[in-house]
Amino acid sequence: MSIKSDRWIREMALEHGMIEPFEEKQVRQGVISYGVSSYGYDMRVARHFRVFTNVNSAIVDPKNFDDRSFVEQEGDICIIPPNSFALATSVEYFRIPRNVMTICVGKSTYARCGIITNVTPFEPEWEGHVTLEISNTTPLPARIYAEEGISQVLFFESDEPCQTSYADKDGKYQRQKGVTLPRI
Repeated sequence: MSIKSDRWIREMALEHGMIEPFEEKQVRQGVISYGVSSYGYDMRVARHFRVFTNVNSAIVDPKNFDDRSFVEQEGDICIIPPNSFALATSVEYFRIPRNVMTICVGKSTYARCGIITNVTPFEPEWEGHVTLEISNTTPLPARIYAEEGISQVLFFESDEPCQTSYADKDGKYQRQKGVTLPRI
């Protein structure tokens, strides 16, 4: 298994639609960077957020998720309260090849502010918008900028295709759009 370069990412995005919309160069001027980097792709966070709240005294239960746990926000920025959490979605739609797996890591600009972005790996043949989990680990409110970089995707290509892909399993998050809540 090998990590893939910017040249491979460009080819897969432009010729095979792996990332849409696709930014061929890293955009950096005046924004938190996004687009192709040396060995990855910095994806952007969209304008729709679901911020955790305790107003309705709901319990977070992955087997029986109560969507009253959230307050909806849409806009150019999202304020995440201290020691709180939000769900968001990527601007980009991904189509992962059968012999590729991804790992996502948070961007250092946010990490240095105590903002952690968690994204589970994109399995072979998974496709959809990415649901992003954004944690504010600080005792202060945190600002997230929509349409700017939030997380870097690293692509790993195997020497051979997997035996069973996410599409083969008919995965429950296949072709998700928007913020997707937990499913059983």
